[in-house]
Amino acid sequence: MSVPAAFIGVVLIWATTPLAIKWSGESGGFLFGVTARMLIGVFVCLVLIALMSRRMRWHRNASLTYAAAGFGIWGAMTSVYWASQFIPSGLVSVLFGLNPVATALMAALWLGERALTPARLLGIGLGIAGLTLILNQGITLGAQAIFGITGVLISVLIHSASAVWIKRIGARLHPLETTTGALLIAVPLFVATWWLFDGQPPTTLSPRAFWAIIYLAVFGSAIGFVLYYFVLHRIQANRVALITLITPVLALLLGQTLNDEVLMPSTWIGSALVLFGLACFEWGETWQRRLIQS
Repeated sequence: MSVPAAFIGVVLIWATTPLAIKWSGESGGFLFGVTARMLIGVFVCLVLIALMSRRMRWHRNASLTYAAAGFGIWGAMTSVYWASQFIPSGLVSVLFGLNPVATALMAALWLGERALTPARLLGIGLGIAGLTLILNQGITLGAQAIFGITGVLISVLIHSASAVWIKRIGARLHPLETTTGALLIAVPLFVATWWLFDGQPPTTLSPRAFWAIIYLAVFGSAIGFVLYYFVLHRIQANRVALITLITPVLALLLGQTLNDEVLMPSTWIGSALVLFGLACFEWGETWQRRLIQS
């Protein structure tokens, strides 16, 4: 598999994931939706392991990688599923776009990757300005929107820390091994969380919620995570996070088209500032060099 093909696959899956997350919790609640998704996802991964005649490795670095990925999946997914109850799916994707900044800062601290530069500081400033506009809009929408925004930001921090932790361990496992091991760690945590805070299976499940769970299990969990860890093991952690720079625009359009989501002008402006800030964060130095040379 080529890295660009895997990268594009992750972008398409992640762009559709926020809307599918919102739909999956319509009938049985968000905890049932995420738990059912992960249970089906780990089953699909185990089937793929058997079909490919692969063996799971459990040496120290492999086990640490599974733990880093598993706790990251549990923490980040629980937070974002909870948050999706309160804000539009497109806004979930925009806020998750702050992942490159969090990942790069953690990678600079833990992995010794590129330090902050003036262009990156400008990008962070623009991102904060955009986030401030979105937060102000959330305040006007009421406390529930603030809950949703906060939940996504917590998810971003957990997801970024997990990605950098995996890079630091450097186990170089097969992506399917990483995904399967991570889900084997995460699934008991999801089941325990659902049992403690809900524990009631839904009496009915709408077709849209059912197919959203299936889609998220097969593509969002099994295939999506395999592609994600494939890319993560081959390029810098902050480059992997560029995925979240591309997906928000697609997610916003899907939310408006398929779910009739309406965002205020200030939210659109804030989202544009966040994305432009992320572009400056990643490519500002290149733009600056080209401007000087011209």
